[in-house]
Amino acid sequence: MPAIAAWMLVSTVATAAELDVVVVDARGAPAEDAVVSLHGGDAPPPRAAVTREIDQRNETFIPYVEVFRPGDRVVFRNSDRTRHHVYSFAPAKSFEFVIAPGGDTPAVVLDRVGEIAVGCNIHDRMITHLYVSDAPWVAKSDAQGHAVFRGLPNSRYEVRVWHPQLRPGKAEPEQAVDVAGDTATLRFSLPLLADPRPDPADNERARY
Repeated sequence: MPAIAAWMLVSTVATAAELDVVVVDARGAPAEDAVVSLHGGDAPPPRAAVTREIDQRNETFIPYVEVFRPGDRVVFRNSDRTRHHVYSFAPAKSFEFVIAPGGDTPAVVLDRVGEIAVGCNIHDRMITHLYVSDAPWVAKSDAQGHAVFRGLPNSRYEVRVWHPQLRPGKAEPEQAVDVAGDTATLRFSLPLLADPRPDPADNERARY
């Protein structure tokens, strides 16, 4: 019995691998907020739908990019002292809410895949991106440009990267990688546009 248990443990460990996807811009600087999706291999167990919050502080959406699965929900919170008018006309989901200071919206169910750009009709420079993906594996790059996947089954994966600053009309960059134990590393260099996020020091914003 112990020998069988040990074999089972070794077999399980051997089929679990790690993939570190490194995303940079054309200058080689880390590209934060890239959504990395893996296609191939055995999908992880399904998880229950979750509700994620997008806050509004200092007239800025936080976070700038958030990843969802179909069926997840999003709530918009207003932590500012001014009201916000949150809206999206994206094909994946359209909605519109006026949020008083300290208030939040009802939960919005995100039931279709796709990118949902969200703005504020009062403060035009405010923007956030909701990325709804049904890929078996999906993650967002951190401030160092890394998106790490752990516990992957040994397999060949097609790896795709999306970023809100990709040039319009450009297809999502894609690479193939074979994952077989240990840690594999993949690097993407993206031709990104200038960062469109608002400057917190901008003193010319309208006040309401």
